[in-house]
Amino acid sequence: MSIQRKIKNGRKRRALHVRSRLRNDSTHPRVTVFRSLRYIYAQIIDDVQHKTLVSCSSLVLDVKGSKTDIAKSVGKELAKLALEQGVKQVSFDRGRFLYHGRVKALAEGAREGGLQF
Repeated sequence: MSIQRKIKNGRKRRALHVRSRLRNDSTHPRVTVFRSLRYIYAQIIDDVQHKTLVSCSSLVLDVKGSKTDIAKSVGKELAKLALEQGVKQVSFDRGRFLYHGRVKALAEGAREGGLQF
C-alpha cells in the first residue's frame, strides 16, 4: 500500500469516527468545517433532508488579518446567515481536523454570532 493511500485512509477514518458520534444526534443540523492551507470553509447540513442549509468561506469574505481572525469572522458570518434561516441549535463536526487553532476560532465566532452547540 502506498503512503498516499495510507494518509487518505487515515483521514477518512478520523472523519468517520467524529461523524459517527454526531449521527446519533440527528435532531440538529451539523456545522462541518474544512480547512485548507489558505482558506477555511464551513457549512450547515441537515442530515434528515440531505441538504446544505447555509455555507460560508473565507473566499467570500473580504477580511484582513491573521488566518485565525479570518476563521473567527467566517464563524460569525455563518451564524448570522443561519439565524436568518431560523437555525439556532447545531452540532459541531470538526471532521478530520483537531479542535485547535482556526477550527476552534471558527467555532468561537459562531458561538459569538448566536449559534448554540
